[in-house]
Amino acid sequence: MFTGIITDIGRIEAAEQRGDLRLQIACAYDMGSVDLGASIACSGACLTVVDKGDDWFAVDVSSETHARTAGDMWEEGRRLNLERALKVGDELGGHIVTGHVDGVGTVESATEVGGSTRLVLTAGEEISPYIVTKGSVTLDGVSLTVNEVETLSEGVRFSVNIIPHTAAQTTFSEMVPGRPVNIEIDILARYLGRMMELRR
Repeated sequence: MFTGIITDIGRIEAAEQRGDLRLQIACAYDMGSVDLGASIACSGACLTVVDKGDDWFAVDVSSETHARTAGDMWEEGRRLNLERALKVGDELGGHIVTGHVDGVGTVESATEVGGSTRLVLTAGEEISPYIVTKGSVTLDGVSLTVNEVETLSEGVRFSVNIIPHTAAQTTFSEMVPGRPVNIEIDILARYLGRMMELRR
């Protein structure tokens, strides 16, 4: 379990296809405090540490994970938002995040508004019912508040605000129109949606 508060930016140093895709990710974590088998959210996808060094860790990206996430995010040189799993007693600064990507959206525009950036994104019908004004959403692992929502014929358009601190501490400074983004809907919305589906 995570909170959507990014604690480091990693960089994919190597990617090797060996059944699953093995990634070596450089980071600034104290890897002595990270056990093999630990979970680290990598731009919103919860992955398991299978190997490590002083300043890197390795994960295996399954075909299922690859299919459900932004396709180009696992390439060598790509920067990733990182968050270690919550420990009992940690501050819940964002919202409850599972690290399970529900869909991939696309950045439609990035506009400077004051000192912040207004991102407008689009996503498909599988995401549309779960995006609500002032609700929580996770984009590339970052907990954000939805500003505005517009229902489209084949999905949803919504906006979020990126303050300078968030841009500096994440990969959001790289957001440009056309960029794919991992989306995780709020866990409460996911369960309510399932309950309504069963009632029908």
